[in-house]
Amino acid sequence: MTPELTQYLENIRHKSKLDDSDETEVMSELETHIEDKVQELMESGLTEEEALQRCLGQMGTNKLVAQQIYEAYSQGSWKQVILTSMPHLLFGLLFALNWWQHIGWLSLVLLLIIVTAIYGWWHGKPTWVFSWLGYTLLPVLAVGLLLIYLPKGWSLLTIPIYIPLALWWLFHIIIQTSRKDWLFSSLMLLPIPIILGWFLAISSEGKFTEYSLQRVYHFAPWIGASFMALALTIAAFIRLRQRWLRIGLLAASGLLTLTLVVYYTTGRLNTPTFMGLTLVMWGVLLVPPLLERYLRSGRPRFWTRRGERNIKSERPI
Repeated sequence: MTPELTQYLENIRHKSKLDDSDETEVMSELETHIEDKVQELMESGLTEEEALQRCLGQMGTNKLVAQQIYEAYSQGSWKQVILTSMPHLLFGLLFALNWWQHIGWLSLVLLLIIVTAIYGWWHGKPTWVFSWLGYTLLPVLAVGLLLIYLPKGWSLLTIPIYIPLALWWLFHIIIQTSRKDWLFSSLMLLPIPIILGWFLAISSEGKFTEYSLQRVYHFAPWIGASFMALALTIAAFIRLRQRWLRIGLLAASGLLTLTLVVYYTTGRLNTPTFMGLTLVMWGVLLVPPLLERYLRSGRPRFWTRRGERNIKSERPI
């Protein structure tokens, strides 16, 4: 395999964002197709370099080929739609039906989410697992909230330790997710600005009081509606084939839902707070692709290693 073909295939492999279950088969078929075409052109009188150049020219740029592969394999099944949107539906029902006030239901939903996320993480990281992963960050946020209630001396001691550990855990998950596809990182983090917006609307002081609980009762239907909207967004995301439509959907849905949170809180969130939450939302959409680009720049080349193995296997013993 020539270095040019190796680079061509590596770029396609990276840009097509295939699942592990599809990647090996699809890339092997593509490589075999190119090699057969090059051999056919060489039999017609072209040199190997000329044959490769003509073959790749007929196929198109690696970006175009990767886009075609992505659109052919990216659409999820209706089963994936249900599994991916399920955590948002569960949280929507918790508030729409006022089950959030029962510790049993709340604990059951959180336990189900954590167990499902762990199961999916250790079984190949399927597409549906990333929406569940976002809610596993809630216990981390809850621990940070509980630290506020500690005596002042203990709070000053524990919070500086907690913040770096929490950020490390967050970036660890984002990095692992971005290695697969940065869109899944954004999918995972999409509920976070919405949750922060409702939290600030309910308790701007950062502590839950009896008045805060009354605010939760008041906003519960709209909180449930916002999670239901996220569920519909995720369902549409899974069924879409075009990558640019998926990106636009996440951006539009996140900002629209955040705007509705501000609207229904009737002045509880001021303009600076809304702008801050908007920046968080843009961070959700922009940090993962920048991180993926950084990770890719230092990542070993899969097809280069494979090509080296092929070359070695062809050497006479």
